[in-house]
Amino acid sequence: QLHLVESGGGLVQSGESLRLSCAGSGYTLDDYYIGWFRQAPGKEREGVSFITPRDATIKYADSVKGRFTISRDHNKNTVYLQMNSLKPEDTAVYYCAASIFEVVTWGDEHEYDHWGQGTQVTVSS
Repeated sequence: QLHLVESGGGLVQSGESLRLSCAGSGYTLDDYYIGWFRQAPGKEREGVSFITPRDATIKYADSVKGRFTISRDHNKNTVYLQMNSLKPEDTAVYYCAASIFEVVTWGDEHEYDHWGQGTQVTVSS
């Protein structure tokens, strides 16, 4: 069973950066489609970024394009989300999710069957 653990969240000021990590255990993340999602209070979970096996395809939500970068460290079995120029509207619990099967609609949470526990990101103005 694949197990995902997110880390790296915290409280930062507007304009600062954070790097979230999604560490996998049990199986290699290289074989999985990985999505980063976030959920703000009172809002639905939304897709933030996505990466396919072998990093062939990378996607970003329009709201984070140019500010967030997804990447893999194959040796550490970890997927990162580098978040720069953070804004108060980025405040949310951030989750990583994985699917061994092809993901057609990357922003649809139902396409993923493995989830981490989430890490809180709070951006103050």
